Amino acid sequence: MNKKQFTTEVLEAEKSLYHIAKSILKNDEDCADAIQNAVLHAFEKLHTLRNERYFKTWLTRILINECNHIIRSRKEQIPYEDYYEAQSVTQQENNPEVFEAVMELEDNYRIPFVLFYVEGFSIKEICQILKLSQGTVKTRLYRGRKLLKERLVGVYGYEK
Repeated sequence: MNKKQFTTEVLEAEKSLYHIAKSILKNDEDCADAIQNAVLHAFEKLHTLRNERYFKTWLTRILINECNHIIRSRKEQIPYEDYYEAQSVTQQENNPEVFEAVMELEDNYRIPFVLFYVEGFSIKEICQILKLSQGTVKTRLYRGRKLLKERLVGVYGYEK
């Protein structure tokens, strides 16, 4: 993969990378730092990419590692209320209850949920990204859906 292909692939994945970083870090500045570090790290280690077809999966794994590094190094999280207020008006207006319910899920459920339902990664790709077994990913998706359903009872006409 040459520099031009790398740039093109990164630009195509930019929105997806932001969503993934945001689901982990919840802070725009941290997201920008994580994405920048991930892209730089990926460019430096481009020679280790075995199959160009899996570039986005590979880059996503690097991004998640960068996000985890930021969390470990800062050890402080922005309060959820501040994060929610900082969200764009359109995100809050579209489905605020769903958005809030997804963001309140534990990391174990929220990250696979965002990767699968928002970003469209396959279960196999999520297994590679998160370094989990297929059964674990499926279980976390199932439990995440179940928790969301419990939180959204009554909001959209769901009933127990």
